[in-house]
Amino acid sequence: MADPGFLGLDDDPDNPVIITGYRAARGRRLTAAQKEANKLVARERAANEHGFADLKNWRVLTNLRLNARHATALLRALLVLTRTEVSR
Repeated sequence: MADPGFLGLDDDPDNPVIITGYRAARGRRLTAAQKEANKLVARERAANEHGFADLKNWRVLTNLRLNARHATALLRALLVLTRTEVSR
């Protein structure tokens, strides 16, 4: 998922690695289907962006050096603690 600033990187319809949504061209409006697709992309992007924001707020990760397995366990624990606190 990427914002519309990355338009053009999603040109291969057989291998969609990057999904950007649609942008209206000059003098041409988006169709209803394109608008709906943009809403779906925006919804998914928002969830991803919130996850990145959480990672940036966890300052404990700044100087941490762990192998991938331990880092994954720590991130999961932090996520559970954060979500538990938010739901209170």
